[in-house]
Amino acid sequence: MTHNVDNYGWKALLGSAVGYAMDGFDLLILGFMLSAISADLALTPAQGGSLVTWTLIGAVAGGIIFGALSDKYGRVRVLTWTIVLFAVFTGLCALAQGYWDLLIYRTIAGVGLGGEFGIGMALAAEAWPARHRAKASSYVALGWQVGVLAAALLTPLLLPVIGWRGMFLVGIFPAFIAWYLRARLHEPEIFIRKQEQEKPAQSSFKLLVKDSKTAKVSAGIVVLTSVQNFGYYGIMIWLPNFLSKQFGFSLTKSGLWTAVTIFGMMAGIWIFGRLADKLGRKPSFLIFQAGAVISIIVYSQLTDPTAMLFAGAALGAFVNGMMGGYGALMSEAYPTEARATTQNVLFNLGRAVGGFGPVVVGAIVSIYSFQIAIAFLALIYVLDMLATIFLIPELKGTNLE
Repeated sequence: MTHNVDNYGWKALLGSAVGYAMDGFDLLILGFMLSAISADLALTPAQGGSLVTWTLIGAVAGGIIFGALSDKYGRVRVLTWTIVLFAVFTGLCALAQGYWDLLIYRTIAGVGLGGEFGIGMALAAEAWPARHRAKASSYVALGWQVGVLAAALLTPLLLPVIGWRGMFLVGIFPAFIAWYLRARLHEPEIFIRKQEQEKPAQSSFKLLVKDSKTAKVSAGIVVLTSVQNFGYYGIMIWLPNFLSKQFGFSLTKSGLWTAVTIFGMMAGIWIFGRLADKLGRKPSFLIFQAGAVISIIVYSQLTDPTAMLFAGAALGAFVNGMMGGYGALMSEAYPTEARATTQNVLFNLGRAVGGFGPVVVGAIVSIYSFQIAIAFLALIYVLDMLATIFLIPELKGTNLE
């Protein structure tokens, strides 16, 4: 199926997916380790939580800074910088003596981590042919889920043996793998050709709103990525809690149910990439958005644990499958000199809005119930469908500018 993808395309894809897996792995192990770190360094719950918040703030800042730098200086070069920054400061976390130095190391590691998504997506999109571009972006998106899964499986085994300091040292290894892969990559041909031409008068940020047509597409993508992140964090943060409250599940059993949802998400991303290359970007988004509305409403009505296990897989597939399409959509909608900036700015704006997902869901739960909170999430996917219909163009098969 991917017979016309060359060796360079596969290397670019692998390097990008490994980088994104590193992000997922790092963020999840931090969640698992918070209680151990807090006990050891005598942190308050607010201080512990702020380590996650500031990692995400660093990631948003890093995404914006490194996206723009990679449009100026090159995908491969800037990705290597982000990895070195991430590796050095993740390693320093293992040596932290208290709250403030750990907070500084985590924030700067987050800055390194933030560049991965957009630069990797731009690199993979530029290295793969148009007819397989959505597949390429879905494979990069799968990297995150593989990292999350690896963290969920490895942390319970390793944390009791090597402690939280040892876990931060483990967090360096994916960086070496990604660095090794990228040392064997050159810049994509399209980027090199663009560099040889006259430099653009506008900055890569201005190109996101250069005219009303582009601004409309940018607004549509921000709605899509906001709903994506809001739904993802809103569901993933509250699911274990919901299962333990609703059915009295133990942590292990809640973990198993959550893992099934994650496998559903992986299947959804994989299917989305194939569907978007066959049917087009818009129809695929609309199918998955409608599926999200239906599966969320069905899930909120179920009372049988086994039925919820299967419904959870379907929910995961529809709610997160669209991650497989953003990379291709954004790569096709913007020129080479703004491609990585676009990916990082628009996705991170969505991540910033999505960060409120757990807070809003939590507030609705405390006033009404989990069922009402989940049904509310269905509403935001209706908004998503409207944004897709009115703001998003169909760009399947587009040759990159």
